[in-house]
Amino acid sequence: MKANEKLNMLEKRIAQLELENKNLHETVAYLTKKLYGKSSESSKTLGIEGQLSLFDEAEVTADPKVVEPALKVIEKVIVKKYKGQRKDKLDKLPHHKVVFKLSDEDLNCPECSAELKPVGEEFVRSEVEYIPAQLKVIDIYKEVYECRKCKQAGRPLMAKAPTTKPVIWHSYASASSVAHIMYQKYVNAMPLYRQETDFKNLGLPLKRQTMSNWIIQASKEWLFPITELLHKKMLEEKYLHADETTIEVMNEEGRKNTADSYMWVYGTYKDSKMPIRIFEYKPTRNGDHPKEFLKGFNGYLITDAYQGYEKVENITRCYCFAHLRRYFVDALPTDTKKPESTLPSQGIEYCNKLFKIEEQIENLSAKEKQNQRQELSKPILDAFWSWVNENKDNCLPKSKLAKAFTYALNQKEGFMTFLSDGNIAISNNLAENSIRPFTVGRRNWLFSGSPQGAAASAAVYSIVETAKANGLNPYEYLRYIFKYLPGVCFEEEPEYLEDFLPWNPEVQAFCKKAEE
Repeated sequence: MKANEKLNMLEKRIAQLELENKNLHETVAYLTKKLYGKSSESSKTLGIEGQLSLFDEAEVTADPKVVEPALKVIEKVIVKKYKGQRKDKLDKLPHHKVVFKLSDEDLNCPECSAELKPVGEEFVRSEVEYIPAQLKVIDIYKEVYECRKCKQAGRPLMAKAPTTKPVIWHSYASASSVAHIMYQKYVNAMPLYRQETDFKNLGLPLKRQTMSNWIIQASKEWLFPITELLHKKMLEEKYLHADETTIEVMNEEGRKNTADSYMWVYGTYKDSKMPIRIFEYKPTRNGDHPKEFLKGFNGYLITDAYQGYEKVENITRCYCFAHLRRYFVDALPTDTKKPESTLPSQGIEYCNKLFKIEEQIENLSAKEKQNQRQELSKPILDAFWSWVNENKDNCLPKSKLAKAFTYALNQKEGFMTFLSDGNIAISNNLAENSIRPFTVGRRNWLFSGSPQGAAASAAVYSIVETAKANGLNPYEYLRYIFKYLPGVCFEEEPEYLEDFLPWNPEVQAFCKKAEE
């Protein structure tokens, strides 16, 4: 081998090692930022605010002849203190009046010793008193009757008063106790072992295994039928959101306890007349799961770019700009003042401009949104794609920035879909916000004890998050279901379940969440 050829090989090898070294440094910085950095992705938090003035002219170059149309700006409401605010907060709570009186020995005038007479009361202050929870046992009896005349005639006749049906047969569980356990676990993220301690302090040695059985049994009997009906209603919609996250489930047949299973969440769009959120536990992330769940749905599906959703038939995919923005955020170096931060910062700013427009047109009709997007968002997107094509080769291969450019280009069609319909959300935040309470709870109890427990958890989360989406108090909605559904013959008359859906007027009246 000639000396020049050997030298060229060594130079190529050095360049390759330098490239690998840069990528490794970037990976270490990225992981360090994930572990110890701030989770917020705002420009101010990221340290890039004020660095993008040169970038502001990018969308102008897309079509300099276009005059920017007027926007119907929705002003953000800043809540300020006002006179009587405290009274308004306390008026909805029950009030108990306490009047302090002078003792008998103090009822004499200090000047002339004559008896003092009351002339009125002076308000001093209001205090909010906390009343600790308490348990009581309801002993249920039914009165028994007999016909004395028939008895005398030798034809004894007995009659018994009807009673309500229990939420769980052969158990001392009540609608309120089961609803409370579910509320604490799935809304307040309190694991059962801590609830066990709370019940013990209240005087009841209630084991976590018993509570777990109650959750599984009550979900199977009363929540599964409602979630199945909600599922059917959801498939009638035209716009849906979907997302998924990991969960560890113990005792899955043929799988290790450390293997990742998945909780899938599906939701109707923001302005739907039937706000629905459905969780579904599945052992894998296979695209066959959303394909099966969404069978019969024809419309727009808003998701991230996970390829598993490609298996879903008869849908138009719409991609999430929050995920795209996150790719550019991940490409930012630790020191945002370095030249390497310029391109990621510009990508973030493009996304920010789109989100800013969405904030301004949020309260417009779907048709008005579509028109505003065509006039305002489309020029920004045209400039963005031009910018991506110009700069995609100006970064290290396999770097975070290269991955951001590739992600954007590979999903270009799906990123443009929201321009065609004002009902299509620009992000998948609706599904992510629905799944967030699950991820918070997951940190507290780490895993589900069995596939049956995971399925029950999915049902409870579905009811709880759907209740929130409909402005209901989740505890009251669960209690309503467990109190009244056991007495309904919905197996023979399925239409009776309609009365238990969260938008039913009676449910709304019974379970409405207190105004904030």
